[in-house]
Amino acid sequence: MGFKPKQNSDLVNETLPNGQFLIIDEEGQRLGTFDRRQALEIARERDIDILVVSPENAKPMVAKLLDYSKHRYDQQKKLKEMKKNQQIVKLKEIKLSPTIDKHDFDTKLRNAQKFINGGDKLKVSLRFRGRMITHKDIGFEQVNKFVELLQGVVVESQPKLEGMQIIAIIAPAKKDERG
Repeated sequence: MGFKPKQNSDLVNETLPNGQFLIIDEEGQRLGTFDRRQALEIARERDIDILVVSPENAKPMVAKLLDYSKHRYDQQKKLKEMKKNQQIVKLKEIKLSPTIDKHDFDTKLRNAQKFINGGDKLKVSLRFRGRMITHKDIGFEQVNKFVELLQGVVVESQPKLEGMQIIAIIAPAKKDERG
């Protein structure tokens, strides 16, 4: 009882705003509508904290009687679990050129396959320099060949010309789609 929150976002005990509160006890039963002073008194009598669970503009505000430190611990645990289960996908980029040699092409293909197997998305870009832009067909051919040789991928955005480069976005296929 008497726990003060470290962050200002939670309205607990003495940080309750003035107004009417619909009080809910530990078992989830409605106790009725009380003003701030009465709500704090009920919490003191039961030796427990009171937390506003509805937005401040609600009439009346909903407040719940609970052990705030336990509530906060549970919230942090839930947040930590969500972060742990969250999969971060990075966008890696492979840069090609229309005149790329076979060995360089194969090396970039191997690196791209590592990125895909690691679960990252891949941006394949082929940059034209100077007058090379007149041979767009060679560029599209290179990018399409590169995408075809990658295994276990889904093409998110087909190769398209953007300014002086051709760009395609590739993602790893879902586990069940890989076969």
